[in-house]
Amino acid sequence: MGSESSILATVIDPQAGVRIEVTTEAGYPLAFETSDAGAARNAPEPTESLLAALAACTAMDVASILRKKRQRMTGYQIAVSGEKSDQHPQIYLRIRIEHRVGGEVQPEALRRSIMLSATRYCPVNAMLSRSATIEHRYRLRREGRAEETTLVAITGPEGATVL
Repeated sequence: MGSESSILATVIDPQAGVRIEVTTEAGYPLAFETSDAGAARNAPEPTESLLAALAACTAMDVASILRKKRQRMTGYQIAVSGEKSDQHPQIYLRIRIEHRVGGEVQPEALRRSIMLSATRYCPVNAMLSRSATIEHRYRLRREGRAEETTLVAITGPEGATVL
């Protein structure tokens, strides 16, 4: 049997229903708002936070694996974009992840790190892959060399394809 987590969410103004404040099991506060909050909106929508969680999850995996492989990154960003269904419940159908890495990193080490995150370690990717097709790629910039861009893997409802 797996572990269990719990969250407490409070609707700040039940009549408006546009802001939700959440306390995680570990006591961390989070806030979410709907687009109905308009120009005063100052928190992400819940689906935006899913993409943020995916970016954070895979970044933690990849950075950890690259450190263990003694790869020297000078910069690391994750760009994530998602395409939602037009029909409710407007789930993500397709998600694109691009790892933007700078430094003296070997392409094969980066490819392998991303592949391991996508297919084995990142639980957020595993959950979202149940309903969305997710492309995992990288853009590598190394001093004195041409920039490299490679598609590493595609995960989704049909399983994983490693390229």
